[in-house]
Amino acid sequence: MPLKLEDKQAIVAEVNAVAATAYSAIVAEYSGITVSEMTGLRAKAREAEVYLRVVKNTLARRAVEDTGFGCLKETLVGPVILAFSKADPGSAARIISEFSKTNKKIVVKGVALSGKLLAVSDLEALSKMPTKDQAISQLMSVIKAPVTKFVQTLREPHAKLVRTFAAVRDSKEAPAEETAAA
Repeated sequence: MPLKLEDKQAIVAEVNAVAATAYSAIVAEYSGITVSEMTGLRAKAREAEVYLRVVKNTLARRAVEDTGFGCLKETLVGPVILAFSKADPGSAARIISEFSKTNKKIVVKGVALSGKLLAVSDLEALSKMPTKDQAISQLMSVIKAPVTKFVQTLREPHAKLVRTFAAVRDSKEAPAEETAAA
């Protein structure tokens, strides 16, 4: 059933609004995927805050035209699905990469990060990017490391002194135990 002009305009506006705020986008060909597989993919995408949409190519081209993802226009050929990362740059890549490992029928045709077209082989690298929480955690551990080392360095002379006194005490107790046993 053909779409009315108002419906087409609504789809273009919706995809354009998502693309304007997205961190990254993936274009993948989905031919041969069953309805249940697509439903599972959509459920995983919703959990990861990934906007996943099957859109006619002409409408998709118009939607991404004025956004940073205009570089994907040439990849919009055939039955494709658009995945936009709304939470962090690697979330759409993680979803598509994980799904493509179990389902060989999905073929990635385009990957874009912050408006720059990447090679399809960069999908795996993009999927391994840390989330915001992971990146903050890594940054905090790097910031905390010098302070931790400094505290350990300050504590070590005192700990060494305590170990030395304990060794002297143990050496004095050992001869007393030997004479008592004899």
